[in-house]
Amino acid sequence: MIMDYVTLNNGVKMPQLGYGVYQTPPEDTERCVLEAIEVGYRSIDTAQAYGNEEGVGNAIQKCGLPREDLFITTKIWISNAGYEKAKASIEESLRKLQTDYIDLLLIHQPFGDYYGTYRAMEEAYRAGKVRAIGVSNFYPDRYLDLAHFAEIKPAVNQVETHVFQQQKIAKEYLKKNGTQIMSWGPFAEGKNDYFNNPVLKDIAAAHGKSAAQVALRFLLQSDVVLIPKSVHKERMEENFNVFDFALTDEEMARIEALDTGKSLFFSHYDPQTVEWFMSIV
Repeated sequence: MIMDYVTLNNGVKMPQLGYGVYQTPPEDTERCVLEAIEVGYRSIDTAQAYGNEEGVGNAIQKCGLPREDLFITTKIWISNAGYEKAKASIEESLRKLQTDYIDLLLIHQPFGDYYGTYRAMEEAYRAGKVRAIGVSNFYPDRYLDLAHFAEIKPAVNQVETHVFQQQKIAKEYLKKNGTQIMSWGPFAEGKNDYFNNPVLKDIAAAHGKSAAQVALRFLLQSDVVLIPKSVHKERMEENFNVFDFALTDEEMARIEALDTGKSLFFSHYDPQTVEWFMSIV
């Protein structure tokens, strides 16, 4: 099985390609994760807010692999922000995931008392309950604030990253501070007619690959960790089958030119977006 790894700022090795379960119905999660493991994925990304940590936990128990062969990521939701709530929620995630430790624990959104949340995560890290800690959806301003004042630097920042939003500015600051960028939504959920993009299709034809595989390959060669999601095994296989070809410098440059530098989903700088997040807590 071919896999590339990244080494996080504390020496922990993480598979560069993983499997995400965002929007996977809880009743399908166990099956999907078991199929993903069968395909070859060893990194699984879930979250408290997805409501499917139990399904991931069941798959961990049933897959037959030693726990240390898997890399499990979960995230603390806004409703569990603050030291006490976050601390209790970490124990609950461990119970649901049926594991003694979490490989990577992230703050899901930069809202509420996320400083308190991060202190609880630092404590869990020191206690050996978590192997690495980080953040998700932190824009450069909030990321730099937390990274500067935290005792343990975030190992990862998981943000929207795809060919149309390549996070060039964020990447610069993450790299400078030793934090690994991780993508959510590597296909932008198909927005912008993603899979029919002429540049991606043209490059795909040259390699005998799909536009989706080219998009993933671009991110891998851009040193991004990614977690494409699918509930279909054949699509899981297609997404995994990206280590047997490489894009040329010219092809990389053509895809880099697709970057708009803007989100296709939401902006945390938009008051209406923030109001929406507050309404679902």
